[in-house]
Amino acid sequence: MQTHVNKNVDTFKAIMGSYPTGVTIITTEDAEGNPAGLTANSFVSVSIDPLLVLFCVDAKAGSLHAFKKAGRFAVHILAVDQNEVCWRFASREPNKFDDVEWSWSKRRLPVLPESLGLMECKTAQVVEAGDHTIFIGEVVHIEKTDKEPLLYFRRKVGSIPDSWFA
Repeated sequence: MQTHVNKNVDTFKAIMGSYPTGVTIITTEDAEGNPAGLTANSFVSVSIDPLLVLFCVDAKAGSLHAFKKAGRFAVHILAVDQNEVCWRFASREPNKFDDVEWSWSKRRLPVLPESLGLMECKTAQVVEAGDHTIFIGEVVHIEKTDKEPLLYFRRKVGSIPDSWFA
């Protein structure tokens, strides 16, 4: 059965890409005290009591080691006007924070302003799962704005369609 599934990787990717999601940038501090981060649409809520969220990181991601060592991370739920920063953090660019507005939070996490929402988390659990690592975090600080979300669908990002408001 596993062999059959592996032959359908492209179909699997096409199906998952056709599943609309929000877009996040997850940030942390690396061992040298530098900011690290990536774009993720693999972000979900896990629990209300306690407040838990999770995201997944590809085993090949350059920032994986930083997330494993830091013990904390910040989730930025992107607003519709943040498409440029979305693609920057999705790239393999080593200096993702160059030319991007950001600051250190009180919890020593790199924070991007202007996001729809921000959740600062302490890592509660790390699970190895296939070619990804799952990070479960307990939310210790949260902020929200009234902006519209940035959505991901079929390898593109954009706003909520007007038809959703009809």
